[in-house]
Amino acid sequence: MSPEVAVNIVWSIPSPAEGVWYLGPVPLRAYALSIILGIVAAVWIGERRWVARGGRQGEVTDLAIWAVPFGMVGGRLYHVVTDWQLYFPDNPWAALYVWRGGLGIWGAIALGAVGVVIGARRKGIKLLPVLDAIAPGVLVAQALGRWGNYFNQELFGRQTDLPWALEVSDGTALEAGFPAGTTFHPTFLYEFVWCLAAFVVVVWADRRFQLGHGRVVALYVMAYTAGRGWIEYLRIDDVQMDDVLGLRLNVWTSIVLFVAALAWFVWSARRHPGRETEVRREPAAAEPSEEPGTPAPGTE
Repeated sequence: MSPEVAVNIVWSIPSPAEGVWYLGPVPLRAYALSIILGIVAAVWIGERRWVARGGRQGEVTDLAIWAVPFGMVGGRLYHVVTDWQLYFPDNPWAALYVWRGGLGIWGAIALGAVGVVIGARRKGIKLLPVLDAIAPGVLVAQALGRWGNYFNQELFGRQTDLPWALEVSDGTALEAGFPAGTTFHPTFLYEFVWCLAAFVVVVWADRRFQLGHGRVVALYVMAYTAGRGWIEYLRIDDVQMDDVLGLRLNVWTSIVLFVAALAWFVWSARRHPGRETEVRREPAAAEPSEEPGTPAPGTE
C-alpha cells in the first residue's frame, strides 16, 4: 500500500455505525432527529428576525404549525413522484416510510410556503415580510437536515480518493455499483457547509442593505440553488429523468429557480426599494350596518 493511499484511508470520513438508537422499545432515528433539530433552529432564528422586523413573539411558531406538516407532505410527494420507480408497482407502501429517507427539498419548500401563506392570512400578517424573516433560518434547517443523509448512507457523490472522502458500508458501495472499500464525495457535508455559509451571507446582506419586499427570499433561493447545482452534479444516486439535455433534473430545477429569483430581486428592488415599515395587513373596512341617512343608535 502506497503512503498516499494510507493517508487517504486515515483521513477519510467513516460511515456511522448505526442510524437508529433505542430508548427501550422506542426507536430514535438519526434522520428524524436531524430534521427536527433543523426545524427547531429555523423557528428560533425566524422568531428573532420576525420580532426585530416588528412582528409579535410566537407568531413564527404559529406559522410553523402550518408550514411543517405541509412541508413534510410536499417533500415526500416530490421524492415519490421523481423516484416513483423505487415504489411502484412492486412496493407502494414503502412510499409512506419517511423514516428511511426521501424528502425532496423543492416539494418541502413549495408546500411549506403554502402553509405559511395560510397561517399568515389567518393571523393578518403580510406575507413577504414574514417570508423574508423566515428564509435565512431555512438554510440552517437544510444544513442540519443533511446529516440525516450521512446516517442513512445515501445521496453521496462520485468516487474520490480525496482526504475527506466518505466511507460507506461494503453493502452500500456494492448496491451503488462500486467495489467494497470505495470512497465517495461527501455531498451531505458540502451542502452543510454551503448552507451555513449562505446563511451568513444572506443575513449580512439583509442587515447591510435593509432588504425587503421578498428580496431576502430571492437571495436565499439564489444562494441555495447556486450551491445545490454543483453539488447535485456530483451525486450519483438514480433519479427519474436524471439526464435532461445532459443534466440531472435537480440541476435544471436549480437553474430555473436561480433565474426566477434573480428576476424577482431586480424587479422588487426597482419597484419597491427599501424595507416594509408595516408587517400587518390592513383590517378590512367595516361595512355600514344602517341604511344611508338612518341615524346611528343613541344619536336621536
